[in-house]
Amino acid sequence: MEPGAIRKLLGVYLILGSVNCKRPPAEILTEAIAGGVTIFQFREKGAGSLEGSAKTTLARELQGICRAHGVPFLVNDDIDLAIELDADGVHVGQDDEPARLLRDRLGSGKIIGVSAHTPDEVSQAIADGADYLGIGPVYPTSSKDDARPVQGTILISDLRRAGIDIPLVGIGGITADNAAPVLEAGADGVSVISAITGAVSPKEAAQAFSKLVHTV
Repeated sequence: MEPGAIRKLLGVYLILGSVNCKRPPAEILTEAIAGGVTIFQFREKGAGSLEGSAKTTLARELQGICRAHGVPFLVNDDIDLAIELDADGVHVGQDDEPARLLRDRLGSGKIIGVSAHTPDEVSQAIADGADYLGIGPVYPTSSKDDARPVQGTILISDLRRAGIDIPLVGIGGITADNAAPVLEAGADGVSVISAITGAVSPKEAAQAFSKLVHTV
């Protein structure tokens, strides 16, 4: 997929799994998409997360919602599940298979995102053929128990000043109140978990992010 198309998809990037939801995940995803979510990542991790057939069943349900609304469905880390479901892509961290090997397993046309926290990690991910990078954590977050140290928007702005134009999405503790600096630093979009999954109205929460993405 062309970088320009990826940039548009990254605008309002929702990540969730069952452990992030106090209501049925399908309800939250459906409402959030109605509010303007542009891409979705299924991330079933953490204490109490589903495994085996239960995980696959939930993934299929959420994938069906995404397909019905034309929203790309990505899987976090679980490459075998992504292949089984013929997901639109995957997102991996630094401890997972590099993008160059994932491309061989997934085939062409799939979206591959990589989390990067340092200039060296960014360079390696680009060399490996990542389609986009997740940069963070920008702000403190409680949604991930394995989060790296908070780094603000420094890496995003440094990359843009250096002329690195790969699509970037900020992640980590981002809310509608603090998203603007992330976009102003040069991110093409923002990744969100709790600011949408924990909202009284996921639709209105997604709308707030969508408005920012289109105005900043």
